[in-house]
Amino acid sequence: MTIPKISSAEYSLSVHQAGHLPGGSLPEVAFLGRSNVGKSSLINTLLGRKKLVRTSSHPGCTRALNFFLVNGRWYFVDLPGFGYAAVSKELKAKWGQLVLDYLGSRESLAAVVLLQDGRRRPGPEELFLWQYLRERNRLVIPVLTKADKLKRGERSRQLKHLTEPLASLGVAAGEVIWFSTVTHEGRDQLWARLLEGLGRP
Repeated sequence: MTIPKISSAEYSLSVHQAGHLPGGSLPEVAFLGRSNVGKSSLINTLLGRKKLVRTSSHPGCTRALNFFLVNGRWYFVDLPGFGYAAVSKELKAKWGQLVLDYLGSRESLAAVVLLQDGRRRPGPEELFLWQYLRERNRLVIPVLTKADKLKRGERSRQLKHLTEPLASLGVAAGEVIWFSTVTHEGRDQLWARLLEGLGRP
């Protein structure tokens, strides 16, 4: 499958309430993961842009559902990170409900890229989200970020840590994509999976 040429990629809107979501005429891909896992950097790498999506070393930088229009045909949606973030409990609760409502009921959502730091084991939040998305028959693409920071032997151990608790949900090691924003490892592989989900060449 040919990786698409990105002729245009632009910020479209930020959504803080479900009622403000766009009409849903275009398919969407959501990017989900723990705070500071590298969602924004990964999206920038996929699109060949350096600063399209804001990146920060401070967890909790993304505080809304941020929509980016790609080639005028798809939306990439950068979701708020979960886990640690230097914001109020009230705001965290609002983020969580907004994200779960979006993931659970959005008809135009074609795929969810679920990111995890390749150096860490899945926590209760990741396990809950896997269960939640599987129960709703979402296409989930597992990605382990920061691949350049691990040696081959370490990768094998991390894959085992990830897939063993998810075996009951049908998640296999062969599904997992290692990704590096430094070396661009995994970029073409992830694009291929995304295009399958989007159903477009």
